[in-house]
Amino acid sequence: MINKLTEKYIFTPGPVRMFEETLEIGALQTPYFRNEAFSKITLECEENILKITNAACGSRVLFLTASGTAGMEAVVQNLLCSDDKALVINGGTFGQRFVDICKIHSIHHTEAKVQNNNLCDTAILDAHKDATALLINAHETSIGTLYDLDSVGAFAKEHNLLHIVDAISMFVTDAVDMQKHHIDALVISSHKGLALPPGLSMVVLSPRAIEKINPVHQLYFDFNSYLKDGARGQTPFTPAITIILQLHQRLEQIVHDSIESEINKAKEIATYFREAIQDLPLKPYSFHMPNAMTILTPTDEKLASLIVKDLDEKYNIIVAPNGGELKDKVFRVAHMGAMTKEYTDVLIDALFDYYGRKR
Repeated sequence: MINKLTEKYIFTPGPVRMFEETLEIGALQTPYFRNEAFSKITLECEENILKITNAACGSRVLFLTASGTAGMEAVVQNLLCSDDKALVINGGTFGQRFVDICKIHSIHHTEAKVQNNNLCDTAILDAHKDATALLINAHETSIGTLYDLDSVGAFAKEHNLLHIVDAISMFVTDAVDMQKHHIDALVISSHKGLALPPGLSMVVLSPRAIEKINPVHQLYFDFNSYLKDGARGQTPFTPAITIILQLHQRLEQIVHDSIESEINKAKEIATYFREAIQDLPLKPYSFHMPNAMTILTPTDEKLASLIVKDLDEKYNIIVAPNGGELKDKVFRVAHMGAMTKEYTDVLIDALFDYYGRKR
């Protein structure tokens, strides 16, 4: 059963195809972590993340053993209070998730609902000038829309908003710069562009965000304790030790090659895939797709959900379905992680065969 699950060609936006070096570390015995050697690993991870994100001097990275959604929720719990009014960009499933988090934690909020709009024109946001914070998923993964962080960041700066950005599904594959985009809190996760196993979220906080942290009012996700223990390279509770070791190796690689090189690799694979299938009865669903992912809608009578099912059962290929009203309209193909043209050819050839076409 395990082989049936793991021997698939995987093109999903998390988990993604991992690198051999990452897999090798994952097979090792998990070491003890309350010591100087592991603290050094964690501190080096923090240093490299701050470098890759171009975080301002005095910024910090918190390592949470949890999924990306936990990172989103923890940021809201720790940085916002009853005096705040959040402006939440809601363009799909993950924008709605920020809305739901604000509701659960009784944060005053207003939704700015957008559809296939990358927010390069921030006029849609101007009606909400009484907000104190701006919450956005830089890439709305459910519909494949990458927002214009240049424009959104400028809006946040102009209106002095605490800028909270979920970059989970575009970090490493698309450009994000905390200083350039005026970001105060950046949420990233292990199993997307970083191509690690799921289970680790990282929150990068600017000095402004650190000053905004609420007094202690919870246990596991209290940022105060993460900042205190993080100063010595530790976490308040047992971390995802092996994933942090894998993260360390991956970050070293990214810094060595440069983040621009990583982004260009993803862009090259995305362009290669999109150009190869342009004659098939599939068209892009979004006009503002990231390098991380291509979202497609059939132009013939086929249902997207059936295409997903057939690719799995007939070709041993996993692409990402969608849910709700988009279930039969779209499917998603990721270009994150250890992707190559040769690996991508497996999916391209399968799609041509599926449609009875010659490539």
